Amino acid sequence: MKKIELEIVALSHSITQTHSYAVVLGEVNGLRRLPIVIGGFEAQAIAVALEKMSPSRPLTHDLMKNFMNAFDVQLQEIIINDLQEGIFYSKLVCFTEHDTVEIDSRTSDALALAVRFGCPIYTFENILDSAGILMGDTTPKKTKEDVIGIEETGGEREDLTAMSLDDLETLLNEVLESEDYIRAIAIRDEINKRK
Repeated sequence: MKKIELEIVALSHSITQTHSYAVVLGEVNGLRRLPIVIGGFEAQAIAVALEKMSPSRPLTHDLMKNFMNAFDVQLQEIIINDLQEGIFYSKLVCFTEHDTVEIDSRTSDALALAVRFGCPIYTFENILDSAGILMGDTTPKKTKEDVIGIEETGGEREDLTAMSLDDLETLLNEVLESEDYIRAIAIRDEINKRK
C-alpha cells in the first residue's frame, strides 16, 4: 500500500467535544485534510514542541525522546495505519544500528513524538478516503509558519487584546508556572504582536 505523507497544519479546540482538541493533518502537496480529535494533554505536548517552548521540567514525550536518544533508538517515521469506529491507530517505526521495530501507539502520542524527532507522518489512501476532507482549490496555499499554532475558537483572544503589556507578561509567567503551555502560546503571540 502506498504511503501518503502528512504534515500538521492546525491545532484547535474541538467544536464537537468539550475538553478536546483537534489536530488537523494536511496532505503534503495535496488538498486533503485529516482532522483527529485528541485530548488536552496531548494537544499541549504537540503545541509545546511545535512552538519550540522549553518547559521547566520535561514533559512525558520529551522524556520518551531523551530515553530513546540515550539508547540510540531513532524514530524514522509514524504511520497512521488504521481507523476503526472513529478511532485512529498508529505505529512508531523505530530503528537502531541492528534492527527496525514497529511499535503500536496512540495517534496523539505518535504525533507528539514525530514533532520532537522531526520525522515524517504517513497514512494510507483508504484512511484519507474514509476520514479525510477535501479542501477546495480556492483555499490559499499557506506556508507552514502561517498555519502552525493554536487556533482560538472562543473569546480568549479578545480578552487578551484588552490587557496591558505588563498584565500580559504577568499572566504569561503565571500560566507557564502552572504548565498551561497552550494558553501561554496565545499570550505570547499577543505580546509579540505588540512589540
